[in-house]
Amino acid sequence: MATSTDLLPKHHAASATEKRVILASSLGTVFEWYDFYLYGLLATIISAQFFSGVNETTGFIFALGAFAAGFAVRPFGALVFGRLGDLVGRKYTFLVTMGLMGFATFTVGVLPSYASIGVAAPITLVLLRLVQGLALGGEYGGAATYVAEHAPNNKRGLYTSFIQTTATLGLFAALLVVIGTRTMIGEEAFKEWGWRVPFLISVLLLGVSLWIRMQLAESPVFQKMKEEGTNSKAPISEAFGNWANGKWALIALLGAVAGQAVVWYTGQFYALFFLEKVLIVDGATANILIAVALAIGTPLFIVFGWLSDKIGRKPIILTGCALAAVSYFPAFHALTEAANPALARAQAAAPVSVIANDADCSVQFDPIGKNSFDAKSCDIAKSFLAKGGVSYTKVEAGPGTVAQIIVGTDSFTAPDPAKVSGDARKAAITAFQAEVKAALVTAGYPAKADPAAINTPVVIAILTYLVLLVTMVYGPIAALLVELFPTRIRYTAMSLPYHIGNGWFGGFLPTTAFAMVAATGDIYYGLWYPIVICALTVVAGLVFLPETFRRNIDD
Repeated sequence: MATSTDLLPKHHAASATEKRVILASSLGTVFEWYDFYLYGLLATIISAQFFSGVNETTGFIFALGAFAAGFAVRPFGALVFGRLGDLVGRKYTFLVTMGLMGFATFTVGVLPSYASIGVAAPITLVLLRLVQGLALGGEYGGAATYVAEHAPNNKRGLYTSFIQTTATLGLFAALLVVIGTRTMIGEEAFKEWGWRVPFLISVLLLGVSLWIRMQLAESPVFQKMKEEGTNSKAPISEAFGNWANGKWALIALLGAVAGQAVVWYTGQFYALFFLEKVLIVDGATANILIAVALAIGTPLFIVFGWLSDKIGRKPIILTGCALAAVSYFPAFHALTEAANPALARAQAAAPVSVIANDADCSVQFDPIGKNSFDAKSCDIAKSFLAKGGVSYTKVEAGPGTVAQIIVGTDSFTAPDPAKVSGDARKAAITAFQAEVKAALVTAGYPAKADPAAINTPVVIAILTYLVLLVTMVYGPIAALLVELFPTRIRYTAMSLPYHIGNGWFGGFLPTTAFAMVAATGDIYYGLWYPIVICALTVVAGLVFLPETFRRNIDD
């Protein structure tokens, strides 16, 4: 653990070398995040391109699952490349990770679709996401450590906050490229082939980023340690094989990173998916709304990084988590009212419910795409509502009850598969769906959000608030993690809790939350996932997490 000496140097203006380190490290990391998050932005289109062999709801969850696959392996990338970074050096390790990321991203751009090569397409896509995840697992720790080891003790939060902007800037850059491409070629062409363009042009960003980073020298702290022969010979076992160091990785994960991660992904990616898939805002409009909020909120990463040098890392991070826990439900309810007021009015005036016996209901998720959800009356009812993105409540009924959908005061009984089969069953289901759809239309449920009815200033204000929470928890986190661990194992030790938190707790959030929504029918139910984790982080952080902002990390 880093020493706790209270050493604050006098005023220190950033030198030309320090500015170059911040700029080069940040630009390279922006490129990696750009590559990584393109997939998330285009999840709906990728679902249609690579998972067209399953039903629409399952395909989207699968697409989010492939998105999450990149996060699943990030901790392993942290171990592999963190070890290399502590053995060989910071600079050369993140050059390797950048090359891997660029290769995988470009290949996604030329990968044939499911219609062309069948199941090989999604399998290859998942493999490429795994390569991206491994690369990113090694990138972040290297960049954050490299910048922190060039920073004076009293400006470490400020300096590393520029690295913290890179994830959002990468997302912002990806949004701009996606929006620009969509605008230039039109939505139909974009869905057919234009979605590949943002992936393909990443090869240009790769070349520029590699050239910039090759101009950098090794971290002076690491170089000095290596010359003195005091660097770790087994950083993984030293970092996690003994409780003295390992406990800080656990405390960092549970007391800071887990909450930070779910706030980051809720405030940016889940908000985007919620707009597009739940509130039925068209993809281009949703991208623009998120982009505007990111543009407004991104400077706050620097503000909170700077503030953490004055008052500490811990109070800012935990306050952000606490605000998220208490405000997510009202914020997303307000987002529904502002982005799709017709949907909000319909839900209030004519709420939908499904009356059925639990034993007669399946989870609305089909891993192999073979379930038509027509063998049980409850499944017939719920699958129709899930496909249409209609929120509903579940009302328990006795065994043997034939499921019903209630729209306001109107009731519709689903076909009983025990009494009809074959073509008769298909006809009965079609008639049932037509009746329910007509009732939903009469009750005011919209097929999609009306662009003219979107309260754009309010939507942007809500999204900006969600980004504000992101900047609070994320701006100081790199400095905190760097300060928790000694130089000889820093790259390895800080990378693992960061990528378990952001790769698993955060990266799985969209998939988990939408699966929770599909299972319950409640469009807000998925918010329980980040809320519970934020609450746990606040408690663990208050009890176990030390304050680190006055530590000297040169030892």
